[in-house]
Amino acid sequence: MKLLLTRHGETDNNLNHRYQGQMDVPMNKTGIRQVGLLAKRLASEKIDVIIASDLSRTIETAKAVCAMQGNPPVIQTDPRWRELSFGVWEGHNQEEIKSQWQEEAKAWYADIVHSFAPGGESLAQLSKRVGEALEDLKSTYKDDIVLLVTHSGVIQTLMCLVLGVDLKRYWQFRVLQASLTVIRFHEAGGAIELFNDCSHLTEVTE
Repeated sequence: MKLLLTRHGETDNNLNHRYQGQMDVPMNKTGIRQVGLLAKRLASEKIDVIIASDLSRTIETAKAVCAMQGNPPVIQTDPRWRELSFGVWEGHNQEEIKSQWQEEAKAWYADIVHSFAPGGESLAQLSKRVGEALEDLKSTYKDDIVLLVTHSGVIQTLMCLVLGVDLKRYWQFRVLQASLTVIRFHEAGGAIELFNDCSHLTEVTE
């Protein structure tokens, strides 16, 4: 399986550095431009199936890519590809979180793998659901080219799983909006062919 990974386009929460998690918020104007450029980049790529998390920002990203395909693939949604849930922290920035949830924030930064926001989930829990979803993809689409439209935390977690590194190194993988990552899976494991490539987004930043 050749797995193409992308993160949804920018939202206002991303722009304002607010924990977004599983909030269902739309992309902003910049995000819409970003996914349009991503769609152009992938227009010549044969894609057999598109899988997206069930949040609007990923679904709209998937639709933009699909619209540029000569033979549009089916778009499927799966909630297992949602971002890490930050519970009551969603919609807040770091300063607000550290002020309002001091003890919980200390615990989170001390152990990002097993601690979690009130009402949220841990990275260990995210890794479990993402790992199970990945195994399903590999068994169902083992000879196909799959585009997975998801979230930064999910892609960071996948990188840890594919490379076999500790989840506490999750933060070392920076994943930008509408970037492209490519992983090709073989019997021996996954080979990373491209990571966080944003060369198609120069028009947005110029």
